[in-house]
Amino acid sequence: MSLKKILRSIIIGVPVGVTIIDVFGYVARVDGISMQPSLNPDSITDYVFLNRWAVRFYEVSRGDVVSLFSPKDPDQTLIKRIVGLEGDIINTIGYKKPFVRIPEGHCWVEGDHTGHSLDSNLFGPVSLALITAKASAIVWPPERWQYVESEIPNNRKPVNMKIEM
Repeated sequence: MSLKKILRSIIIGVPVGVTIIDVFGYVARVDGISMQPSLNPDSITDYVFLNRWAVRFYEVSRGDVVSLFSPKDPDQTLIKRIVGLEGDIINTIGYKKPFVRIPEGHCWVEGDHTGHSLDSNLFGPVSLALITAKASAIVWPPERWQYVESEIPNNRKPVNMKIEM
């Protein structure tokens, strides 16, 4: 193969690859225990498909597991579950106020492993603009292949949701 063909492949391939990752999504490793038992159970390291399309063209919902930039450190990416959306009243766990109404354009995110997660209970409501992707499926290891469920534990549902039910 000539150098010209190799360069042409790179010049075409790199922008196409970057576009696919930017528009559709990518596979990422989940580190830590904050999302146990949903992700990384029993010290197994999960790899999830982070669907960028889902947050770009559709609204996020309560229960979705999302990837977001940390409001405390923008170089850090977090994977958390959306527990509340704008207008919801959340019963917090160790936050500076026992109840918080989520402001417009924000959400409340928490790890599934309560007490072992850097989440909204530490830094408060999060801007929806910090969300980069939705975790759609566990893609590795093969014995864990499954869709990531979009559900909120009953004890973490927004207060006003419990009243309406």
